[in-house]
Amino acid sequence: MTNNEKNTQGNIAVEVVYGLPEKQKLIQLEVAVGTTAYQAVEQSGILQSFPEIDLPNSKMGIFAQVLGAKGLPEPDAYQLQERDRVEIYRPLIADPKEVRRRRAEEAKLKKEQEG
Repeated sequence: MTNNEKNTQGNIAVEVVYGLPEKQKLIQLEVAVGTTAYQAVEQSGILQSFPEIDLPNSKMGIFAQVLGAKGLPEPDAYQLQERDRVEIYRPLIADPKEVRRRRAEEAKLKKEQEG
């Protein structure tokens, strides 16, 4: 067994991603088997590139499956699998339901004014 094999034994390859409209980053790293999504984000160093990330309150997912929802464990409990991609989600600027409601009201007013 070579030194390289010893170093990678018990490790898995994963990715951590975060994006803003003008800047995105994907970091590939190896982590120990049993590492959680939260730990991988900490180990990735992505917080140096995006200091605005509020890690304890950020929603995370694995390939668009939100952790802590639909029966999936929270980010600090989800143990990563080989080739998982941890996605850090930005908070919503506006509630989508509120935006749709407002648009419907505006369309109704416009229709009433025309008719």
